[in-house]
Amino acid sequence: MKNLQKLPLYLFAVLTLGFASCESEDPEKENEGEVITDVILKFQEIDGSNNPVGSSFSFKASDSQGIVVGGAPTIETVTLTRGKRYQMNIEVRNSIENEDITQEIIEEADEHQFFFLGSAFTSNILSISYADPGGKLIGVQTRLTVSSSPGTNNTSMRVVLRHDLNKSFSGASNPNFENFVQAGGESDLDITFPIIIN
Repeated sequence: MKNLQKLPLYLFAVLTLGFASCESEDPEKENEGEVITDVILKFQEIDGSNNPVGSSFSFKASDSQGIVVGGAPTIETVTLTRGKRYQMNIEVRNSIENEDITQEIIEEADEHQFFFLGSAFTSNILSISYADPGGKLIGVQTRLTVSSSPGTNNTSMRVVLRHDLNKSFSGASNPNFENFVQAGGESDLDITFPIIIN
């Protein structure tokens, strides 16, 4: 008889453990953005037919702990020459894991896009167009033109990488789209490179 009285307690304990074990399973984690420690802007002068001229050169922004949006990474000053045209390629790396994230951005082209803002564009010192292979609007590869009479030697270029945006949103095909936030998504990267025009 005592065993029968304990039976409901045993059942209750078993059911409680069963529910607890179901609830303790971790929910599926959201895909968090990659840690970005290095952003490298690689420049190659091009002629009127977009053929390379001379040697390539690069400038880097880095933070060994990860470049956080709103953080303060070490950023090199970009030096360009007035009246020149350049192909600019962006390389994004995670040096903590020794990963090149650039290829992932290219493979997920429908989810990623770079925008280029700042005084370099609002003052018409620089103009930029997407030049990614296959006509994809990503911004890993662009063409940049420097004004022949910029009016000032000092300017800046803000580089923003968005993911999960609506790439069909009106204006989002413009690399200088100031209202990129309206297209949705989140920023994986938002840094400003100082620029000197020689």
